Amino acid sequence: MPEGRWLIEDDGEGIVERIVVTGKLILETAAHFGNGEVSVLTDMPLLRDPLDGQALLSGASIAGAIRHYLREYENGYRKNGQGERVEDHQSRAAHLFGHFQEETVASRRSQRAFGSLLMIDDALGEHPVTELRDGVTIDPKTRTAEEKKLYNIELLPPGSTFPLSFELLIPAGRDGGRFETEQNRDRLIEALVIALYGLQTGQIGLGKRKRRGLGQVKVSDWTVKRYHLNQAGDLLAWLDGTSPVETHSGPNITTLLPTPHLKDQRQNFKIEAEFSLDGSSLLIRSAFGRAGDPDMVHLESGGKPILAGTSLAGALRARALRIVKTLKLSQPEQFINKMFGERLANAETGGTRQKRLTASRVLVSETPITAGTSMVQSRVKLDRFTGGAYPGALFSQQPVFGTAETKVKVEITLLQPQEAEIGLLFATAQRFCGR
Repeated sequence: MPEGRWLIEDDGEGIVERIVVTGKLILETAAHFGNGEVSVLTDMPLLRDPLDGQALLSGASIAGAIRHYLREYENGYRKNGQGERVEDHQSRAAHLFGHFQEETVASRRSQRAFGSLLMIDDALGEHPVTELRDGVTIDPKTRTAEEKKLYNIELLPPGSTFPLSFELLIPAGRDGGRFETEQNRDRLIEALVIALYGLQTGQIGLGKRKRRGLGQVKVSDWTVKRYHLNQAGDLLAWLDGTSPVETHSGPNITTLLPTPHLKDQRQNFKIEAEFSLDGSSLLIRSAFGRAGDPDMVHLESGGKPILAGTSLAGALRARALRIVKTLKLSQPEQFINKMFGERLANAETGGTRQKRLTASRVLVSETPITAGTSMVQSRVKLDRFTGGAYPGALFSQQPVFGTAETKVKVEITLLQPQEAEIGLLFATAQRFCGR
């Protein structure tokens, strides 16, 4: 059969191979894949399939996450949290996902669009049994909740699964085209393997608040099908939706496709610590308990008590700010904002321009509390004038009490670290050890 020339609209090239990759995505922590709307029941509802109500993970969300990961893998993190690096049109991310390229013809400048060569399907999960969780912004000055900053969010529990499907188009290459050489076509496969390996190993988070421990995933059960469209058997198999001769399955994507040799350009600093709760208790209040529960119960996810990443990050930020102010550093708030991200409270209103918000460079994990004991305590508010119980102020709590075996594993990562920031993060973490 002569060489195939299936038209790619943006480049006039043919397709000689289609690589179809499928896998099973599993949530390791709770996740929120939202629709940007507010419902009657919650401020941030999950995105569901309108036909049957199944949880929906859109292909656009997956594509955005793995493109961002691939760009950072190839070029490194943004510098000091101030803006993203400009993506080169010769980069692997640009070749795989498409890009705009400026051209000058007859002294006139224009932009030429190149489409994505990677197709990603929407993923439908099961009918979700969801979790609800409260969130709030704490004022660093008063250490109390800020006005109009309380919200709730609907989450998918850990263990939820989604079937993933990717299809990579390999161009035939033409003289003067982007994929004229076989090396550039091999770069497409290398870019795909790097991105999928990031999903497999949990380096790519999905959904909202992934820098605070939500949306941590892993992928297993890979299947790779390579359709060589210049071969009649593979072409007919692709048209029929059946498997080609070259079909492989396994848990590691790097054994099913060529192993990438691109060096990881990212730089980060990571603290991994194991804390105990011996002789103390912990109560991160859950706003949505079960019938018959005490008035205040500790937060759970997937039926297990957890240390929420948002709670730990808030405590880290507050402690770090106190340390910086104690050292009398110039512009302490700005120093902390560069690490933990700009706060909404710093946005100016009343006709002035709003400050640009930035993502946190401090990533905090969400981890379960192992071997803890839950006990109910009854409490009452006393009237300071009469010395008796205050009317209507009797309530009960159910915190997690630590034992000698209770452990909490914490993982804190700082992207693109500076020496001063590393020292501050160490000093902040030590405060949680009572040192």
